[in-house]
Amino acid sequence: MGRNSTRNIKHLLAPYSQPFINKINRIKFRISETCMNTLLKKHFLILYLIFNSYSLSAAKLPDLVHYVNTLQGTNSKHELTRGNTYPTTALPFAMHTWTPQTGRNGDGWKYQFFADSIRGFQQAHQCSSWTNDYAVFSLMPVTGQLTVSQFKRAATFNHQNEIAKPHYYKVTLDNKITTELAPTERGVHARFSFPRSKASYVVLDGYTGASSITIFPKERKIVGYVHNGRGLQKNFKNFFVIIFDKPFVAQGTWENRQNAILPGNLTAQGTGMGAYIQFKAGESVQAKVASSYISPEQAELNLQQELGAFKRLEDTKAAAAKIWNKHLNRIYVEGGTEAEKATFYSCFFRASLFSRQFFEIDPAGKPYYFSPYDGQIHQGYLYTDTGFWDTFRAQFPLNTLLHPTMQGRYVSALLDAQEQCGWLPSWSFPGEAGSMIGNHAISLLADAWVKGIRTFDPQKALAAYLHEVTNKGPWGPANGREGWKEYFTLGFVPYPNYREATAKTLEYAYDDFCGYQLAKLTQNSFYEQLFAKQMYNYRHVYDAARGFMRGRRSDGTWVPNFDPIEWGGPFTEGNAWHYQWSVFQDVQGLINLMGGENNFTAKLDSVLTQPNKVKVGTYGGMIHEMTEMVMADMGQYAHGNQPIQHMPYLYNYAGQPWKSQKLTRTIMSKLYNATENGYPGDEDQGQTSSWYVLSALGFYSVCPGTDEYVLGSPVFQKIVITLENNKQFTIVARNNSPEKVYIQAASLNGKPYTANFIRHQDIINGGTLHLEMGNAPAVNRGTQPQDKPFSLSSTK
Repeated sequence: MGRNSTRNIKHLLAPYSQPFINKINRIKFRISETCMNTLLKKHFLILYLIFNSYSLSAAKLPDLVHYVNTLQGTNSKHELTRGNTYPTTALPFAMHTWTPQTGRNGDGWKYQFFADSIRGFQQAHQCSSWTNDYAVFSLMPVTGQLTVSQFKRAATFNHQNEIAKPHYYKVTLDNKITTELAPTERGVHARFSFPRSKASYVVLDGYTGASSITIFPKERKIVGYVHNGRGLQKNFKNFFVIIFDKPFVAQGTWENRQNAILPGNLTAQGTGMGAYIQFKAGESVQAKVASSYISPEQAELNLQQELGAFKRLEDTKAAAAKIWNKHLNRIYVEGGTEAEKATFYSCFFRASLFSRQFFEIDPAGKPYYFSPYDGQIHQGYLYTDTGFWDTFRAQFPLNTLLHPTMQGRYVSALLDAQEQCGWLPSWSFPGEAGSMIGNHAISLLADAWVKGIRTFDPQKALAAYLHEVTNKGPWGPANGREGWKEYFTLGFVPYPNYREATAKTLEYAYDDFCGYQLAKLTQNSFYEQLFAKQMYNYRHVYDAARGFMRGRRSDGTWVPNFDPIEWGGPFTEGNAWHYQWSVFQDVQGLINLMGGENNFTAKLDSVLTQPNKVKVGTYGGMIHEMTEMVMADMGQYAHGNQPIQHMPYLYNYAGQPWKSQKLTRTIMSKLYNATENGYPGDEDQGQTSSWYVLSALGFYSVCPGTDEYVLGSPVFQKIVITLENNKQFTIVARNNSPEKVYIQAASLNGKPYTANFIRHQDIINGGTLHLEMGNAPAVNRGTQPQDKPFSLSSTK
């Protein structure tokens, strides 16, 4: 074939996918140059039809949405959580989500699998049962006699009559009403189908705070706002608009304190105000719902932009399914069991909800938002609903890998938030709460910079971080830094002067490493030198005589009556067995403190062989994290909470990588599944799911702020990660099975690979990691110093 013909074909193929180009390349060698030139010159239409046909078929990605069960983790309660999730119907990272409501208004357990009745279908934003929710209102179909009380209107149901998928929720209640939901980013398309000849009502509940209602019968519309939640700006409002497709027979307002009904009334404002609409008996009613934090006009625009093109719920459902399927196909897995695929894609779904968009699109197509930090309108992007203590570990690293554009917007918005409220966020829901411990915004900023996301001013970020670590803010423990003066002068946070002091010392040291990293990479010697000392402060809370991290008094003496299984006191939701390993930035330094690799790995082994006993310590009683550790029956390993989740990967630093391979596979198979009991503890805004997603790929982000992911053992025989730059990174695990979990040999892009980590750039450049798996440890692989992942003490 001539050179010009080859160029012509490449030009024609340019709009098509690489798999299609490869297919054509295989075909073209079978066709003579003469035939191909004839096709190009005389039969272009046929060629076009072939191309177009393939393009359409290529768009039909494998259906992965069917693997997702949004009921995963919903069988939870205060005493024991199997996820503390609810069946979220939403698009990826959407501003609003929708869910059935089994719990009382204001209850953090908004849907519990064991409950037998539903009292509403609500707009939700909750990222933790422990924080409750905000900006909530609900709709509930009622048949027969009009009943507005959340208790009396509740209708029983059976899970056999329930479908719970990301793009579609459907339930037929025992009273024969069917409710369906299909989501958009800032709205939902609902349908209520009532039994024949039965009175048909839809009740709007204004929830727990202030609300306003206006009914427009001729337009078949309700507009209003709600203001509910914790710590909101006084002028915060969630403006909503609801448009029905069927005429009203009657309407009125009500309030949910005394459940007083005002028939015919069209407006109401106050606490817990709601509305009801009556439709023709036995009607099937569609409702398009959208809301805005900016204005009523923006709510109308959101509805028009997102739902205006969809006449039927089926259209919205199909569009949502397409979005989710494209999203889930970013990671395509082969091999493994159907149950493993269901667990993987259910976790991937849950990892793709946080952080939520808090911005909206104006009439000119530009993003802007109401700030929960200063109550003003700003141009640009904002995300919220996450707690960094949980999510810096895996959820944000996963986003950095798969969604760098979004993550770039996110970290840039962190500095905007700092300007608006004076502090870097640590727990935004939607404004700053300062919950938990640590100053982990710097982890997100450093991790982004290290991985090539340069959307923010690093000097501005470092100045904001310095302010954070040399002051204590007005909100919770993670707002600013509790004990910052002692941390700088003594090298540790003293206990009992400050609660959770040892945990704070360890996490402050890691955060200071992230500040050091960002300063070093941006040639800022002042901040680099400032944080270079603090990042080793973990050494000051290690007691060599007892072999544990411990609480330390301000005079330097150790807090007496130490017991490593005692929870609380100087630790956060854990004990000394859990916090022993919280030296993300310098595992080699921890190995040195503990007397070498043999002592280190023996201690790791001991985590799993110790009795799974608990001393409740300062908690005064069993908390759910304790119960979950005991139930897991893995010694003192408590995967249901974040502090120890990276520990299984630490064998890679000490010459025994095969133990990490085995342990991570054991955790995934034993502690996760796709059912209502699918998690070993709180799911926590995507973190526990992201741990599974990354680990199922065969690697994990032990130390965000570096460019390395530490290797484990992938679940599947083949994994194809499609990156945002359209390149693909493929992991092939030959002979992989539940028995053959050990890496025997590896190659990266055809070259032998012995390292126990893989670099971020190696993944985003595309390529293939080939692993040979076996049923026995390869005790001589990955044991050399150069094979170990990053540690500060190894760089000296």
